[in-house]
Amino acid sequence: MNLTDALNRPLRDLRISVTDRCNFRCVYCMPREIFGSDYPYLPHSEVLTFEEIARLARIFVGHGVRKIRLTGGEPLVRKDAHLLVKMLAEIPGLDLTLTTNGALLARQAQALKDAGLKRVTVSLDSLDDETFKALNDADFPVAKVLEGMDTAALVGLEPIKVNMVVKRGVNESSILPMARFFREKGYILRFIEYMDVGHTNGWRMDDVVSSAEIVKIISAEMPLEPIDPNYRGEVAERWRYTDGGGEIGVISSVTHAFCRDCNRARISAEGKLYTCLFAVNGHDLKSLIRNGASDEEISQLIARIWGKRDDRYSELRSENTIDLPKVEMSHIGG
Repeated sequence: MNLTDALNRPLRDLRISVTDRCNFRCVYCMPREIFGSDYPYLPHSEVLTFEEIARLARIFVGHGVRKIRLTGGEPLVRKDAHLLVKMLAEIPGLDLTLTTNGALLARQAQALKDAGLKRVTVSLDSLDDETFKALNDADFPVAKVLEGMDTAALVGLEPIKVNMVVKRGVNESSILPMARFFREKGYILRFIEYMDVGHTNGWRMDDVVSSAEIVKIISAEMPLEPIDPNYRGEVAERWRYTDGGGEIGVISSVTHAFCRDCNRARISAEGKLYTCLFAVNGHDLKSLIRNGASDEEISQLIARIWGKRDDRYSELRSENTIDLPKVEMSHIGG
């Protein structure tokens, strides 16, 4: 049964957070002053098991989901993540991918590929070590992330996509170096406007470098032209180099909302269903599972939740909404 929400948007894309933990402390996502050594992460018993995740995935696929992306936190800090990939890869007709900071990718890429993972997206916000370390706040070098990408490409986790969050006054000087480098590498680079997700990153509109500005900066040196999306609901606007040298993407969730085509649901590590990246509250699916609910009962609840969905935060963003106590991006995977 294919579901549509109150705004006639189908359910096609499911993001599953497999852990709320991360080995980075990126300033726009998990700032160390909040997520310090005493931060109360979820106890292991409260996190969905691989079997519970796979069960929910099958139910969602029955409702029309065609793509699942594993996220975190950092998904590769979850022990034996490849075993979950294997379970999910057995679901027919599913496009299975994963987003990672790349720190553990080199050592896990082959196991992930062997388990059935299709491709990966790697987060990297600068090629400059000083800038990157200031952003990840974990003293982690660029070279190790690049090693992870190259290993992933070598084992066949392609195409490699690279996500760069751009924050004014921090890393906008890295836009052109990143574009040049990944154009040469043949990896698809996507620029993401700095977003007001959660309430711990001190977001201000003044910190946003718009996608239009990013395209203008790159196109002045390497001319770009717009191209059509790959599918309805694709969040990245695609631009290709006019000389045929590849493409980039820009994700404009602040300056050019794409809510009208949003077909994504998110499940947090403790089994809550969120219908928007900017949601305040989630719907508890784990309790249903652990209290003996049948697949049909869980399916019916999902259908009711999605059927009532009318989220369009980015279209409504205002001074009255940016301070709402939204769920943290690190909790539902961005």
